[in-house]
Amino acid sequence: MPGSFEGSEGSNKRERAGLGSVVVVLLLVVLLLGGGYAVAAIVADDKVPRGTTVEGVDIGGLSEEDAEERLREELADRTEEPIEVSVEGSDPVELTPADAGLSVDYAATVADAGGGSSWDPRRLWDYYTGGDDLDAVVDVDEDALHAALEEYGEQVAVPARNGGVRFTRTGVVKREPRVGRGIDVDAAADAVAAAYLDDDPSVELEMTDVQPEIDADDVRRAMEEFANPAVSGPVTLVFGKSRVRLSPRQYKEALSMRPEGGELVPRVDADRLTELVRGATSGRGAPVDATVKIVKGKPKVIPAKPGVTFDPDDITSTFLDLVTRPEGERVLEVKATADEPEFTTRDARKLGIKEKVSEFTTHYPHAEYRNTNIGRAAELINGTILKPGEVFSLNDIVGERTRENGFTTGFIISNGIFKEDLGGGVSQIATTTFNAMFFAGLKDIEHKPHSFYIDRYPVGREATVAWPSVDLRFQNDTRYGVLIEAFIKPSTPSSQGSVTVRMYSTKIWDIDSRNSERYAYRGPATRVLDTPDCHPNSGYSGFQIDVTRIFRKHGESAIDHTEKFHTDYTPSDTVICKPPGSLDN
Repeated sequence: MPGSFEGSEGSNKRERAGLGSVVVVLLLVVLLLGGGYAVAAIVADDKVPRGTTVEGVDIGGLSEEDAEERLREELADRTEEPIEVSVEGSDPVELTPADAGLSVDYAATVADAGGGSSWDPRRLWDYYTGGDDLDAVVDVDEDALHAALEEYGEQVAVPARNGGVRFTRTGVVKREPRVGRGIDVDAAADAVAAAYLDDDPSVELEMTDVQPEIDADDVRRAMEEFANPAVSGPVTLVFGKSRVRLSPRQYKEALSMRPEGGELVPRVDADRLTELVRGATSGRGAPVDATVKIVKGKPKVIPAKPGVTFDPDDITSTFLDLVTRPEGERVLEVKATADEPEFTTRDARKLGIKEKVSEFTTHYPHAEYRNTNIGRAAELINGTILKPGEVFSLNDIVGERTRENGFTTGFIISNGIFKEDLGGGVSQIATTTFNAMFFAGLKDIEHKPHSFYIDRYPVGREATVAWPSVDLRFQNDTRYGVLIEAFIKPSTPSSQGSVTVRMYSTKIWDIDSRNSERYAYRGPATRVLDTPDCHPNSGYSGFQIDVTRIFRKHGESAIDHTEKFHTDYTPSDTVICKPPGSLDN
C-alpha cells in the first residue's frame, strides 16, 4: 500500500510539470501570433482593400485620402458629362448633372469600399483577400432632379384638358375632356440617376396617360344639375310692387363653372350681376319711365325701370339656387325701397307704336353750316314720342338756335332776301318733318311756307321756322302713339347731304297728294343795296299753288276725306350789291 501511494504522488507531480510546459508553449504561440496580427493590422491601417475598383478606377491599397483623390481625378470628366434624355424617339435633350442635382459622394464611396482603420478580423480578411468592383455612391438632390425633369416634361407633354361648361351669348357650350400624355417624374428620376456615370449616359423615357381632373362624367353632372336648369327660363326679382324679369340671355354671362376638387362648381360674378340688376332698375336713382326706341330699324318698347335701393348680397347670395328652381318657382323677393315710374312698360305697349307709317327725305347742297345746324336739329327731334292728343312744336323741342345749343351761323330768308344768322338751314328739317307728318295723316296745327319758293323743296308742301315767332306744330290726333326718327347724311364738297324723318305708329291712313297748276304769277323786283351784309341774287317770279291731301283708310281704295293747303309764294327779288356806302352819294 505505501508503495502504491508513493507511486501515485510521483505520477501527479510529473503530470503537473507536463501541463505547465503546454501552457508555456501555447502562451508562446499566442504571443507570436498576436505580434503578426498586430503587424497585419498596422500594415492595413486605413487602406482600401487590395484589388478594389470603383466605376473601373483601381483604388485598392490606397489610403482613404488617396483613394478619394484618385476617384476625383479619374471620374472628373464622367461626373460632368451631360445625360441625354429622350421620349419615344424624340430628339434628345441634355441634362447637366449639376442642374439635375447629381454628384458623387467620394467619402461615402471610399467608406463603402472598405476604407478606414479597424482591427476587426473581418476587415483585415477583406483587405488581404482582395476587394470588389463597386459603383460610386451617388448623391441625389431630389428637388433639383425633379424640377429639371418636370421642366423637360412640360416640353414634351401633351397636357390633359379638363372638361368644362361655358355660358355664352348663344347658349351653354360644353367642352369635352381630353386624356393627356406625360412622363412619370419619379420613374424618370430613378432612370436618370442610374444612367449617371455610364460611359454613354442616355435614357429613353416612356410616356404615360395623364387623366384630366374634370372628366366626362363631371361635365355631364354639371350640365344636368346646374347649366341646363340655369338657362331653362327667366327669373323674376320682386322689389316691393315692382317686378324685374331677367332672361337667361341677360344673366347667363354672369354665370360660370370652375373646377374645384375634381368637380365643376357653379359661380356667379357678383359685380356683373349687380350691374345687370341695376341696369334693369334705375339703380340707386329715380325711376325711369318706359319708352319706345328704334332698334335695328324697328320700334321696340324699352321697359320702365323702378327706382330701387337694395343690398346686392340679397340677390347674389341666392342667385345660384334661384336659377335652378323649376318653372313657377323662379321668383325672388328682394328687400328694397322701390319708387314706381309714372309711365309703365304696359303704358308704352298700349301706345301701339309698331310700324313705320311715313318717311320723307330732302336733299341739300354742301355747306358745313347746314351739316351742323340740320344735324343738331335732327339730333334733338330724334326719339320724340307724341302720345295721343299731344302737339309737336319744333321750337319747343329744338330750342333757341344759339351757339350754346350747338348751332352756328348760316343763311336765312329775312324780308324776302338772304341774310346770315344763327340756325340757318333749320328750315330744311322743318320741311322734311312737315312732309313726314303730312303722309302720316296727322293734324296740321301751324306751318308757314317760305316767303319765296326754294326748288329743292316739294312745292306747296314745305315749312320754315324762326325763333320764337314762326313754328311748325302738328297734333297726334290718332288713338296711337307716334315715334319720330330723324337723321342726316352729311354733305361733302362732292356730294349733296340729306335729311330723313320717319314716323312710327299703327297705320290708319293711306295718304296721297295732288297739286294744282301754279297760278297768279308775279314778277320779281330789283333791289340795289350797299349794306355790308348784302348777298347778290338772281330773282324769279312768285306764284300761288294748292296742294290737296287725300285720306284713305289704310288698305281701302275709297277716299275718306281731303284737306287743302294753299301757298302764296312772293317773288324772289333780284339783288344787286354795291360797295358799302356808295348809294349815299
